[in-house]
Amino acid sequence: MKKRIYQILIACALAGSTSCDTEFLDKPPVDKFSDTAVWQDPALAKTFVNNIYLGIPIPWTALMLSSTTDESMAVWDWESSNVTKSQITPSYMAIFDPSFWTSSLRDMTWNNSYKNIRACNLFLEKIDGVPFDDPKQKDALKGEVLFLRAYFYHQLVSLYGGVPLINKAYTLTDEFTAPRESYENSIKFIAEECDKAAALLPASGDKARATKGAALALKSRALLYAASDLFNSNASWAGNFTNKELVGYTGGNRQARWQAAKDAAKAVIDLGLYNLYGGENPGSADVASKNYAGLFLNNGNSEDIMLQFWDVAHDNAWDRGNPGLFNGPNGWHNWGGNTPIGQLADSYEMQDGTKFNWTNPLHKADPYVNRDPRFYASILYEGASWRIRPADVRGSEPRGLVQVGFYKRADGTTVPGYDTKKSPIEDWNGGSTGYYLRKFIDPNIDHQYNKQQLPWRRFRYAEILLNYAEACLGLGQETEARTYINKVRARVGMPPVTESGTALLERYRNERRVELAYEEHRYYDVRRWMIAPQAYENATGVEVNGTMNADGTITNRTYAVIKAQDRAWNPRFYFLPIKIDEMNRNNKLIQNPLY
Repeated sequence: MKKRIYQILIACALAGSTSCDTEFLDKPPVDKFSDTAVWQDPALAKTFVNNIYLGIPIPWTALMLSSTTDESMAVWDWESSNVTKSQITPSYMAIFDPSFWTSSLRDMTWNNSYKNIRACNLFLEKIDGVPFDDPKQKDALKGEVLFLRAYFYHQLVSLYGGVPLINKAYTLTDEFTAPRESYENSIKFIAEECDKAAALLPASGDKARATKGAALALKSRALLYAASDLFNSNASWAGNFTNKELVGYTGGNRQARWQAAKDAAKAVIDLGLYNLYGGENPGSADVASKNYAGLFLNNGNSEDIMLQFWDVAHDNAWDRGNPGLFNGPNGWHNWGGNTPIGQLADSYEMQDGTKFNWTNPLHKADPYVNRDPRFYASILYEGASWRIRPADVRGSEPRGLVQVGFYKRADGTTVPGYDTKKSPIEDWNGGSTGYYLRKFIDPNIDHQYNKQQLPWRRFRYAEILLNYAEACLGLGQETEARTYINKVRARVGMPPVTESGTALLERYRNERRVELAYEEHRYYDVRRWMIAPQAYENATGVEVNGTMNADGTITNRTYAVIKAQDRAWNPRFYFLPIKIDEMNRNNKLIQNPLY
C-alpha cells in the first residue's frame, strides 16, 4: 500500500498538476461513518446503540439452548451431544464457538460478549460530547447502554463465574491483560449497573429497547441466580479448587442475598405496568391453552417487559429467525430441529394438578388427555391437530394431525407416520422423541417458505412473579411464595399448590420449568439448583404404535417410553471453560475448576 501511495504522489509531481490533491488520502470512507462523525450527530449515536442491541444473541436458530439441557434434543444429534455429554473442553468449544454457524450459543460466549462490552464502554466515554437538543434523550441512551453492558456481563457471569470487569474501551497502547474479579464483585457490579440504568430510563416506551422495567427485571434475574445453591455452595463440587471466590460466594449472609432477590423482583411488580396475558380466570382449559399460546403469537402485550425483534426483510440468514421451519414436523417439510424430550413432556401435570406418570395405567392408555393446558400450547404429540398439510401431502393426509407412530394396516403391513424419521414425505429430518415444538410457532404460516415476524420475549412478567416466589421460598416465607406461584397457575386454570417444605420447592421448580419452557432459563436453572446430575440423565421419548384404518384414521394406539439419547453429567460443566487461546492471550486468567 505504501508503495502504491508513493507512486501516485510521484505521478502527480511529474505531471506538474495542481489538481492532484494529496489530501484525498485523508478523506473519510464512503461506505461507513467516521468515528468523529458518529460522536457529533445524535442520530448516528443512536444508530451506534442500535448496533449494540444486535449483539444480543438471536434465540431462534437451527440449534437452540433448549437442546443443551433437559428440554429438547437436536434432530442432528452431533450438534449438541458434546454439551449433553459434558465433553466441552478449553480446546474444544464446539457449539459455543463463534465459528459454529447454526447456533445462537456462539453469540453468548466470551468473544462476542466482550466485543459488545467494548462498544458500550466506547459509547459511555463519548456520549457526553454529542450535542443533543434534549438532554433526556441523551440520558435515555446512557441508560440503555448501561443496561446492555449489565446484560452482557450477566451473560458472562452466568456461564463462567467471575470475569474481568472492563469499564473502558481499550486502545492499541493499553495493557490488555486483566484478572478475573470475584463472583461477588461481578454480581455487585451488575446490580449497580442495573440501578444506574433504571434511574435514567423511562418507565414505559418501546419494549424493543431497554426501559426501567427491563433494567429492574435484569437485576431481579441476576440476584436470584446469585442467591441460588450453586453460588452459595462454597464450590463444594469443585474438589480442591483454591480460587472459590471466582465461582460463588465464600462467606456473608445468604438470607440477605435472598432478601435482595425478593426486593429486586418486587421493584418490578410495584411498577404496576405489567399483567399476565389473558388474566387469571380463563374459564376453561381450552381458553387457557389458547391464551397461553397466544401470549407468544403477537407483537406485544401487557405481559411483555422486553421484546427482541429482528428485521426479517433484511436479515436473510437461513439459519436464524425461523422457528417454524427449524422445529416443525418434517411431514410439513420442516426440520424438527429441537424436539421436546420425554422428561419435559412428562413434567406437565394432569389438569387436576396431580403428576403425570407412565406407571399409571389410565395415564399410559391415553397420555395426552386432561393435561395442563400449557402442554397443548407448547408441544405437538401423536394425533395433535396442527395445520393443514402442504399441498403435495394434503391429499393423503387431509386432517392435519401429527403422526409420529407406526401403524399396521389390515393387510399386515406397517407404515411409518408422516412425521417420523422414516416419513414418506421427508426422511432426512424428523425427531426421535415422538414430540415436536408448538410453542412460539405461528400455525397460520407455511414455514418452509415464510419466516414469521414475531418477537422473542427477552423478559416477561411471569418470570418476575416466579422469581419473587423463589426468593420467598429461600426466606422461608411459604404462604407468600404459594400466592405468587398460584397467580401463574391461575392464568392457565391450574389448581393452586398447597404443599409445604421440600414438596413446595419441587412444585415451584416444576412450575417454573413448564411455564418458561424453551425460553432459555432451564440451562441455568438446573445448574444453579445443582440438580444437573438428574437433569442430564439419558433423554427419553415415546414410541407409538397403532392401527391404520381404510379411511386413514388411526386407532388402537399404544405407547412405550424409549431412550432417545445418551447423556452424561460431569460437575466441571457447572461453568463453561475459558477458551485456551483466550487463556494464552491473558495470563492473568484462572481457568474454571476441574478443567
